[in-house]
Amino acid sequence: MKLVCEVALPIETVVDDTRDAIGSLFERLSQGDLQSLEPLYDELAPKIYGLALWRTGSAADAADIVQDVFVKLAARAKELGTIRHPLRYVLRMARHACIDTFRSRSRESAAEDLLAIPDSKQHSDYAARLSALIRELPSAQREAIYLRYFVGLSLRELSAATGVTLFTAASRCRLAIRKLRSRLGEVK
Repeated sequence: MKLVCEVALPIETVVDDTRDAIGSLFERLSQGDLQSLEPLYDELAPKIYGLALWRTGSAADAADIVQDVFVKLAARAKELGTIRHPLRYVLRMARHACIDTFRSRSRESAAEDLLAIPDSKQHSDYAARLSALIRELPSAQREAIYLRYFVGLSLRELSAATGVTLFTAASRCRLAIRKLRSRLGEVK
């Protein structure tokens, strides 16, 4: 019986080669070479997707996170040439996007619980009270609540529809929900 041994490269060599490849693609992208996005995507998307899938447990969320990371990379293209550890940088971006997804999901769940009208004889009283409280909100927050929870826009769509940043759209929803909770006596 003859044993066959393959010669394998040490893991450090593989990691260094990957880091060098990503670094050169970052450099090209920072110099305006948009053609470098495709090989960068091919190299990084599986890594980002795997991390996001592992952290979120959702294939749809993981795919969204991959897209979000690449949108951010394209937006920051000019800075990428100065990144010393590109793989670490991208994975950190993915990790932060996962955290943002969890925060968004928990806020949405809390808002949906708050805005859900109870199925009981108190239905009309609760609906009337909630409606009155929503009317008392500042107009920007009232608009955000309406578009987000009654029309069903995503935060990104809400941001585009109102002409504000994604952060501002999310903040308006969060502040409105907090006020509604407080006024309904459901402070948590």
